[in-house]
Amino acid sequence: MAVRIAPSLASAPLDRLGEVIVELEIAGADSIHFDVEDGSFVPVMTLGTKLIRDLRRITRLPFDVHLMMVNPEWLLPDLVRSGANRVSVHHEACLYPRRVLRQITALGAQAGLAFNPATPLPNLAYLLPYLSFIVILTTEPELPDSPFLPEMLEKVRKGKQAQGLEGIEWIVDGGVDPGNLSAVIQSGADTVVVGRAVFKGGNIDENMAALRSVS
Repeated sequence: MAVRIAPSLASAPLDRLGEVIVELEIAGADSIHFDVEDGSFVPVMTLGTKLIRDLRRITRLPFDVHLMMVNPEWLLPDLVRSGANRVSVHHEACLYPRRVLRQITALGAQAGLAFNPATPLPNLAYLLPYLSFIVILTTEPELPDSPFLPEMLEKVRKGKQAQGLEGIEWIVDGGVDPGNLSAVIQSGADTVVVGRAVFKGGNIDENMAALRSVS
């Protein structure tokens, strides 16, 4: 099966997001990725729950929400009510990740755990059955143009081989483009979050086609 592509709206032109959602669906996006930040865990704030709620009526594509924030529990109910189908929280931001993942699944969404580049993968077996997917960041979450870190793909390779995690989806997020997508796929990634490479030059159709030609 070809790798799934989740365009990240953090790189999209924010002045016409409604049109962008339609273009992405026509171009064959598998889901829409939202980064929701608090300005503390990462030094940026781009998208919020109202935007997710307003865009939800435009498409039936799954909404994949990546919470880059400390203490994410308080936002989860509103986030799922707004239309999030999948929610990932950061391992670094959760003292009790099993409890948070259980909360996400109880609300009716799929639950994921994200890892910054500096964080090694722990034993994840204790998080089952609440854990559906894992997000491996392949850029430092600091600047919009942070470089792709190919060495992070080793986490995906090891994770795909881990006993007991056979049903887990592995997502690579950060700096993915047609030039490195082949290596990402070879590492075992099931889904890639792509921002800059989808919206570059405003040519969504062409950019998505270039990614699909590799995947």
